[in-house]
Amino acid sequence: MTCDPMERIAAALERMAPAPLEAPDFDAAGAFVWHTGPDRLEPVAEVSRVDIGLLVGIERSRETLLKNTVQFAAGLPANNALLWGARGMGKSSLVKAVHSAVQIDFPDLKVVELQREDLPSVGRLLNLLCGSDARFILFCDDLSFGHDDAHYKSLKAVLDGGIEGRPDNVVLYATSNRRHLMPRDMIENERGSAINPAEAVEEKVSLSDRFGLWLGFHACDQDQYLAMIRGYCDAHGVTIDDGTLRAEAVEWQATRGSRSGRVAWQYFTDLAGRKGVTLS
Repeated sequence: MTCDPMERIAAALERMAPAPLEAPDFDAAGAFVWHTGPDRLEPVAEVSRVDIGLLVGIERSRETLLKNTVQFAAGLPANNALLWGARGMGKSSLVKAVHSAVQIDFPDLKVVELQREDLPSVGRLLNLLCGSDARFILFCDDLSFGHDDAHYKSLKAVLDGGIEGRPDNVVLYATSNRRHLMPRDMIENERGSAINPAEAVEEKVSLSDRFGLWLGFHACDQDQYLAMIRGYCDAHGVTIDDGTLRAEAVEWQATRGSRSGRVAWQYFTDLAGRKGVTLS
């Protein structure tokens, strides 16, 4: 018996199509990492993070993001958030610390890390998350786009949701060194060379406007830098007098040519090692 050619093609495509991805056990962990090839959500047994009380110099951003996250976890309206600004000032640390703090009262709040290069698969990820009773912070770290980068179009599926809308149980928190998610010189170059300069960059620049919260992070001063280190010392039981700490920490920042929360942690790591203290 001869089958219709279209029926044979349809049957072949059905055999080639991957089976629908089964949702993982979201009770197995509080954090997951999204991978593609094949699609899967990998649970993270222990998240590398800093206690929220140790994040110094970003108090206003901390309280704003904390309040927004509590609203979201409670099933209330909440905004997508873009944390932008100086390198090493705790943008990603804040996202992870806020999730940890809020999850104490709202254990169904999960965080899912999504790599920038996997943005084209975000639609499949959202379809998987929207069927769960849990609530998800979709976390995209170090987000930025280049001249010919079309990944930003996929991000609109999270921010705008297209015709279906963004799932009610998903919110996006992204970090970037750039306020508009693309280099300033690229914006100027496209404005200067395009036939219609305004439209040339409008689509990319307007992407950051779709985040309801913009939280800026700026370089810390020396007092904040030293306070960060003292907080780490107190939290981990590392003893050192103020004079020695100041002298060593200032010298450490001078060798790095910068002062930030990351540099403070790097100095503290060295100090703890010299003092024989293990960091858990």
